Amino acid sequence: MKTVPSPPAHRHRVRPRTERAARRAEPSGKRGNRRPAPIRRAGFWLTAVALAYLAAQLLLLVRRGGVAWDEALYLGQVDPRVPDAFFSAPRARGITYLVAPVVRLTDSVTVVRTFLAVLSAVALAVAFWPWLRLTSRSAVTPLAALLFGGLWVAGFYGSAVMPNYFEAVAAVATVGWTLRYIAAGRRRRRRRPMGALAGVVAAAAVLALMRPGDAFWVVLPLPFAILAVRSWRRPRVALPLLAALAAGLALGGAAWVAEAFTRYGGPAARLRRAAEIEGGFGWHPQGAWHELRALNGPQLCRPCHVGWQHPEQSLWWLVLPLLLIIGPLLARRVRAGRGAAPALVAAVCAVSAAAPYLLTLDYAAPRFLLPAYALAAVPAAEALAGLPRLAGRARLPVAAILLIAVGLHLAVQQKLLFDMGRTYTTARMGYAAAAAQLKGMGIKPPCLLSGSAAVPVAYYLRCRVAQTDGNNASVTPDQLLDTAGRVPTGILSESDRPPHYAWNWQRHILPAFGPGWNVYTPPGR
Repeated sequence: MKTVPSPPAHRHRVRPRTERAARRAEPSGKRGNRRPAPIRRAGFWLTAVALAYLAAQLLLLVRRGGVAWDEALYLGQVDPRVPDAFFSAPRARGITYLVAPVVRLTDSVTVVRTFLAVLSAVALAVAFWPWLRLTSRSAVTPLAALLFGGLWVAGFYGSAVMPNYFEAVAAVATVGWTLRYIAAGRRRRRRRPMGALAGVVAAAAVLALMRPGDAFWVVLPLPFAILAVRSWRRPRVALPLLAALAAGLALGGAAWVAEAFTRYGGPAARLRRAAEIEGGFGWHPQGAWHELRALNGPQLCRPCHVGWQHPEQSLWWLVLPLLLIIGPLLARRVRAGRGAAPALVAAVCAVSAAAPYLLTLDYAAPRFLLPAYALAAVPAAEALAGLPRLAGRARLPVAAILLIAVGLHLAVQQKLLFDMGRTYTTARMGYAAAAAQLKGMGIKPPCLLSGSAAVPVAYYLRCRVAQTDGNNASVTPDQLLDTAGRVPTGILSESDRPPHYAWNWQRHILPAFGPGWNVYTPPGR
C-alpha cells in the first residue's frame, strides 16, 4: 500500500495571532532590544507630560522675579557675590550643588529659574521612565507623572531653589529602579541587569544628597520588601540590590555626615540640634490636620493656626488614601496577579515618606509631602486606569466621569499654581524694594543685617547676615555692636522698639517693605 508523505513540519506551525505573540515566537537574536509598541507610546506620552510641565512653569512662574527666604539662603552658599548666611543643622546642601554652576556665571534669578524648570521637567520624565515596564498597563506611568506634575506644589517648587521637588523625583526613581532590577533579575537568569543597579545607586545618591532624613523614610520599606518576598530575597538578587541602596545613600549623605563632624561633633549631635530647631519630634497626630489646612497655602504653617483654605479644592487629598488601597488591588487583576507588587511597594513607600510629617511634626508645609505625592501617584494612576473595567457595561460612562474629574482637578491645581505664583512673587519683590531703600540710606557692602527678614534682603544688598537669637543665631549682641562700629549695620524688625542691646539706635520706617516694618541703625548713621 502506498503511503502518502506527510506535509512539511512548517505547514503545521500555528501562526501567532497577536503582534506580542509574534515577537515572543521570534528568536531572541532577531528581536534585539526593540521595545513593544505600547511601551514606546507610553514613553511618548510621558515625554509629552514633561513638556507640558515645563510649559506651565515657563508661563506661570519663571518670568516672575524675586527670591524667597530659603532660596536666598541656599543661593548665598554658592554665589561668590554674596556672603553666605548661617546654615542650620536640618538643612542639606544638595540643591546648592545643583545650582552652583549657573549661580557662579550669573546672578539673574530668571536664568536660575529657567535652568531649574528645564532640569525639573527632564527629571520628571527620567524618574518615571523605569516604571514604563513595571505598571500593569502602559497608560499608567504617563498618568502617574501627570497626576504628580499637575499638582500646584510640584509646579511651584520645580523651578524654586529648594530641595523638595528633586527629592521627590529621586524617590520615584529609587523605588522604580529597585523594582526594575528585581524584575530584570527574575527574567534574565544569566545576565545581571547592571543598568538598573546603576540607576538604584544614582537615584538613591540624589535622594540622600537633597534631604538625608527624608531619604531614610523613603527607602525604609525597601529592605523589608526585598526580604519578605521569596523570589526577591535570593542572594543573587537581594545582595547586589541592598548593596546598591546602601552605596547610593552613603554617597549622597557623605557631605551631610562630613559637615556634621566638622560643625556639630558628629551625626548624632547634628540630629539632636535639628530636632531642637524643628520644635522637637514626638507624637503629633495633629500634623495630618495641619497639612490638610496648609494644602492650598500658606507655604509654611508655623505655628499652624490658619483655617482650612478652600475645602472644596482639597477633596483629592481625602480620596488619595483610598486610591492607595484600590490601586494595587486592581493592578493585581492584570498580568496574572503579578502587577500588584510595584503599585503596592510604591504605596507603602509613600506612606512611609509621609508619616514623619503627618505624625511627628507640629507644623506643616505643602512641600514636605512632595516625595509622598510622587510615589502615591503610581497606585493612584493604577486605580484610575483600572476602575472602568470593573463597571462592566457602564465602562465608558465611568471612564468619562473619571476623565472629567481628573481634568477638573488638574485645572484647579493650575489655577492654584497661578495664584500662588502671583501672591508670593509680590511678597518676594518686597525684599528687593527694601534693599533698594536701605541702599539709599547708606547701607552698602560691606554691611551687616540682622532680624527675621535679614536673609533675603541681605541677598539683594550683598550684605552679611548675623542673628543674636533664634534657630539661626550666629553672634552675640556684643559682637554685633562691635561690627556695627565698623561697617553699615541695620536691624530689620516689625516692632516699634529696637532690641534691648541696641536701645539707642535710630528707627527708620520701611514703606517699601510693607506696613509695620522698620530698620534700626546705630546713632549718627
